[in-house]
Amino acid sequence: MSALITIQNFSKSYGELRAVHELSLAINEGELFGLIGPDGAGKTTTMRTLCTLLPIEAGEMRIAEFDVRRNVPAIRSLLGYMPQRFSLYSDLSVEQNLMFFADLFSVPASEKKKRLEQLYHFSKLEPFKHRLAKQLSGGMKQKLALSCTLIHTPKVLILDEPTTGVDPVSRREFWQILQQLRAEGVTILVSTPYMDEALLCNRVAFMHKGQLLALDEPGEITKNFPHTLYEVLAPNPQLVLLYFKKELAAQSVQIFGDRLHVSFAAPLGHETINRIILGAPHPISDVRRIEAGIEDTFMELMKRVD
Repeated sequence: MSALITIQNFSKSYGELRAVHELSLAINEGELFGLIGPDGAGKTTTMRTLCTLLPIEAGEMRIAEFDVRRNVPAIRSLLGYMPQRFSLYSDLSVEQNLMFFADLFSVPASEKKKRLEQLYHFSKLEPFKHRLAKQLSGGMKQKLALSCTLIHTPKVLILDEPTTGVDPVSRREFWQILQQLRAEGVTILVSTPYMDEALLCNRVAFMHKGQLLALDEPGEITKNFPHTLYEVLAPNPQLVLLYFKKELAAQSVQIFGDRLHVSFAAPLGHETINRIILGAPHPISDVRRIEAGIEDTFMELMKRVD
């Protein structure tokens, strides 16, 4: 599989703030690739630079055979870019927004009807085509924004946290659309702060404070977790958190809903587990070994940078 997008030693700063530091990665043609990380990781800076909206300070970026520095018109003709805040026109209907962006991207008149039918089909927005954009739900607005981005059938789709603030059902539907587009041959680069969405990508790159922490398939990336992980079930996990941190010298302790994920440098024997449960200052119902998930791995890698 050939790389369609390549980034080599890319760095970018805003004054004294280093946003991205020597980032290198390659995204294959037809791949759904995820940039994963919290706010301030450098995801948006990387994407905006790829889209020719920010200048490159250091390093190289290429999309297909085109250099992002030197071939701006060619790059933009290949791309569909959906920023975190996509500017729909709230007083225009769904159809009017689509027609506006069709004209903006110079879609031929003979193609407009066909494109609208295709976009209505996968977005399921046709029953709402006469509704004003401001009257749409958050999930429907995101689908419309994506449809406007796709109106000129781009070869590469770059989406910056497209499901942030969207309800779980709409998030799932949105990702089903992305999987369909990938199956049709569109190369997709998407950023997200949600770890469950990372599992839906072909490959993911973990970023934190401008640095690349890991890059692999979601199922392989958990092999970067260096310790033995245990799930601790307790009625009040907050009350036993310090017990594991201070008295038991755990490598890491994280709250996951109504339980703790606790890691140790080496596996624990049955007697040790029993002593932990009996010696706890507050009730613990069980301590059991588990495999590290993608969120466990990311939080452990973040600790190394911090």
